[in-house]
Amino acid sequence: MIITSYSPTGFDGEIVQIEVDLRRGIPGVDLVGLPDGAVKESRERVRAAIRNSGFDFPRERVLINLAPAGLRKEGASFDLPIALAVLAASGSIPNGIEHRVMVIGELELGGRVRPVNGTLPAVAAGVRNGLSTFFVPAENYREAMALHEGDVFPIGSLEEAVKVAREISHGRVPARDAPTFPNSAEEEGWYGDFSDIKGHGVLKRALEIAAAGRHNVLLFGPPGSGKTMAARRFPTILPDLTRGESLEVTTVHSIAGLLPSNGGLVQRPPFRMPHHSSSVEGLIGGGRGVRPGEVSLAHRGVLFLDEAPEFGKSLLQSLREPIEEGRVEIARAGLSVWFPADFQLIMAANPCPCGNLGRDEAVCMCNQLEIHRYWKRVGAALLDRIDIRVPCRPVDPEKIFAIDEERSRDVRRRVAAAVSRQVQRYRGHGFVRNSRIPPGLLTSYCILDGSIRRLFTTAIRKLALSSRACHSVLKLARTIADLSDSDAIGEDHLLEAIQHRRYGDQDYFWT
Repeated sequence: MIITSYSPTGFDGEIVQIEVDLRRGIPGVDLVGLPDGAVKESRERVRAAIRNSGFDFPRERVLINLAPAGLRKEGASFDLPIALAVLAASGSIPNGIEHRVMVIGELELGGRVRPVNGTLPAVAAGVRNGLSTFFVPAENYREAMALHEGDVFPIGSLEEAVKVAREISHGRVPARDAPTFPNSAEEEGWYGDFSDIKGHGVLKRALEIAAAGRHNVLLFGPPGSGKTMAARRFPTILPDLTRGESLEVTTVHSIAGLLPSNGGLVQRPPFRMPHHSSSVEGLIGGGRGVRPGEVSLAHRGVLFLDEAPEFGKSLLQSLREPIEEGRVEIARAGLSVWFPADFQLIMAANPCPCGNLGRDEAVCMCNQLEIHRYWKRVGAALLDRIDIRVPCRPVDPEKIFAIDEERSRDVRRRVAAAVSRQVQRYRGHGFVRNSRIPPGLLTSYCILDGSIRRLFTTAIRKLALSSRACHSVLKLARTIADLSDSDAIGEDHLLEAIQHRRYGDQDYFWT
């Protein structure tokens, strides 16, 4: 008897066939196919769950094979399919469901089915492989239904799974009691609102441009100047995820086990804020079981590094590949997997190690060498990939009581309109935002007329910007023009783009 299951290995995962053979010999269970500790322990969980659910466990020698044999099997999601395969082999379930049903779920000793990670990618993998029926834990039902593919049955216990399997084996469509879920709360509530940022006109304008074109941002200034508060409110001006983006983000979060109980599709861009003590595996991905890191959990959303120079230099430099490629490749002995990582990077930093440089009421005690070392941790290679650099200073106390600041929904409306222009413009090119325009297409979409081209050339030479910085300025100008609902890049658009890019290309620190 063969039952189909799923192993969440990488973003796409792998289909696993569970084979059971009963043979003469001393009663016992042999489990083969590179199982890890949790899978090996399933032998006892399955035995107890079968007996406590009112079924007879086979008295023969039971051989369970998890194919393909060369793939490492991890986690407890194989409990339910192993139990059904054993019952089918012993005759408790008639033939007729093999190769037709995908089953995932963890079993308690009493037979109750517990939720597992990776339900959405499991259903997606099953659909790609021609399966149309899925047994999933009841608490994962909403997640499994998000794909709108296949016939999904919410399973609360082993006894219920056997009942449904018997109905399917006889060609009947079993009735199902789909669980009901409370309406999800507004996902952006704790981020606050863009109107919380008082003053800081240049900063808010820069963040609006960044949101419209998905440009990376560096905020620098003394402590208390509003860098972190502004970054935490940045997600509130981002438009909702498209359905395709929602499926990608939900898949990554499902694999990582971060979806809430009874959760469905993630509708809003994720916001990840790792601590500076994070490891490379925690940030990029990997570790035991090869799980997605923070860069993948921020896919289609924001990765915010507060006090960026406090992160390890090697940690920061490891961000260059995902920033360029939009994905991470993780290689292990005998295994190579990938996860998407198309995120928007926001970094915040003090101007110097003590943080007082630039404050009128404080004295900076750092010398030039200390400041240079401080910014060298970020590195020129990573800094060159930051399109927008914004100096921040403490706001004038009189502006703290301002009540006429724009709300997030107003800014988000303009951002959504600019994003819509980009989606239409780049349809069929494999990218949808200005920050992703490849060098070969810059001259096609960032057209400068004679006088503006001369202005651009003069500014680039005066500021000694690199080739990547030149491309960055053009992409920024294209985004600013989109926010102005303009097809052509004007002089004002170009000058504003240069203003947001001009800091920090020649030195690690600027005044």
